[in-house]
Amino acid sequence: MRLENVEPPSGLTTDGFVLRPILATDAELDYAAVMESRDYLRTWEQTTWPEDDFTVAANRADLEKLEERHVARQAFTYTVMDPAGTECLGCVYLMPTDGRSFAGARITPVGDHRWDDYAAAVYFWVRRSRLAARTDRVLLDALRTWLATDWRLGGYLFVTNEQFTQQVELIRDTDLELRFEVEEPDKPGRYLAYE
Repeated sequence: MRLENVEPPSGLTTDGFVLRPILATDAELDYAAVMESRDYLRTWEQTTWPEDDFTVAANRADLEKLEERHVARQAFTYTVMDPAGTECLGCVYLMPTDGRSFAGARITPVGDHRWDDYAAAVYFWVRRSRLAARTDRVLLDALRTWLATDWRLGGYLFVTNEQFTQQVELIRDTDLELRFEVEEPDKPGRYLAYE
């Protein structure tokens, strides 16, 4: 199934967080989480984003694009908020596996798997101050249930960068299995895709 044919759920509410589509109006709360976590987000992204001089206005412009892509069903981005809606805890992204970001990549299957059997690549991050409480593991567990029950995607993969060792170890501590290695041009680390 192609991502543009998917009806995305409106979100997910748990005891620990609320997951809902990101909006440009989330810019300030999102910015606080991004800047607190910028060192490891650079590793995760394999870029210099966010730069030290990144601004709330620049973040708002980014979120406007994410919101537009969500509405157009080109890709889906959810913010992770605390139950009160006063602190951003992280973000979740569902990207189409046939999208632009994978067009120039070298994708190597691990075993007998086909990339085009999967509709979405799922990425997520949790703000640095919430890692000690294992919010990332709670989020991953909730995402697995949510994706299996509330989405009609067909296949999907959880993707992280091999240099983001904290998240690699988190995923390896589950029963998810490595399916693909993805090498993007001009990025030093491979991305690892798990099912």
